[in-house]
Amino acid sequence: MSEKFNSTQEYVASEELMSAVNVAIALQKPLLIKGEPGTGKTMLAEAVAKSLGKKLIIWNIKSTTKAQDGLYMYDTIQRLYDGQFGEEGVDDIAHYIKLGKLGEAFTEDDQVILLIDEIDKADLEFPNDLLWELDQMEFYIHETKETIKAKHRPIVIITSNAEKELPDAFLRRCIFHYIDFPDEELMSEIVKVHYPNVEENLLKNAMDVFYSIRSIKDIRKKPSTSELIDWVNALMINGISIDKIKTELPFIGVIVKKDEDLETVKNNVQ
Repeated sequence: MSEKFNSTQEYVASEELMSAVNVAIALQKPLLIKGEPGTGKTMLAEAVAKSLGKKLIIWNIKSTTKAQDGLYMYDTIQRLYDGQFGEEGVDDIAHYIKLGKLGEAFTEDDQVILLIDEIDKADLEFPNDLLWELDQMEFYIHETKETIKAKHRPIVIITSNAEKELPDAFLRRCIFHYIDFPDEELMSEIVKVHYPNVEENLLKNAMDVFYSIRSIKDIRKKPSTSELIDWVNALMINGISIDKIKTELPFIGVIVKKDEDLETVKNNVQ
């Protein structure tokens, strides 16, 4: 393996996650990452790009996104507008072809990291509609009768929040990794990446409350890693004394975001 991903100063990855990334790179297959919100799925692509010194291209998927959007778009409206006002180059259709994020990744002079973020937001056919392009690393532009082939196969990272089941044909082509929620040891490392000078007792007490909340059976929205990081920051900025963290739950709205959960937390943590 010529290139290997390792944790960066800003992103702490488990051994299993680093192995999954490196296997996907070696096998030249997309890496499908699942995990509950806030476990660093999107940030992983940023960390891989930084670790390997490569450009990151992000394709944010929405409910209305179609596979075609990632390939190219033909701007017929602009061409019509230009034609009405006598603009030059109207006869050159290529002038009105705009590459999507996948097209950009294919045409870069150097290998890039392509993040297809939250693929499960799109409709069920979206993953299958990308099978050919991800397998063959090429696509055809009908308007110009041109085939766009990848100059370098991008390292593709795909994230999913498991809102929808992905097609089996798509899953077969991916390397899969589920990011487990960090245990307390790893979580401590993650927080210290952001705040290396955090006081140990403050962090311990904040984490005790945090994991206690996550363990409550009736909680509707479990707090995430990013919310713990924000909470620790709020406690530090405001100079909250350690003994108040568990007794008064200061700034608890940083990690508890639903009205009904606030009451549940106060009844179970204090």
